[in-house]
Amino acid sequence: MSDTLKLSEARKGARGVIVQVGEHCHHKGDAVELERRLIELGFVEGARVELLHEGLFGRDPIAMKVDDMRVALRRHEAASLTIRLDGTAA
Repeated sequence: MSDTLKLSEARKGARGVIVQVGEHCHHKGDAVELERRLIELGFVEGARVELLHEGLFGRDPIAMKVDDMRVALRRHEAASLTIRLDGTAA
C-alpha cells in the first residue's frame, strides 16, 4: 500500500498508526529481541505515532510520540515498524 512506510523513512511531523511490528533484522535472534523490546516500549499494532524530532547527524536518533509517551529510537530500530500515515501527514 502506498500509504504505509517504515517508521525509519518518515519525516518530522509525520503521523500515523502502527500496522506491523518486526521483520527487519538479518539475524532471527536479534529480530525477536528487538520486537520484544519495541512492544515493551508501547510500539504495538494500532498505537498512534508522531515523529517529533530528528537528530542532526544522519537524522539519527529520532524522537516520537507513541500514544501518550515520548520515545527515542535509532533509525535502524525504527525500520522494524511499519506505519499507515494519516491523510494530513507530511
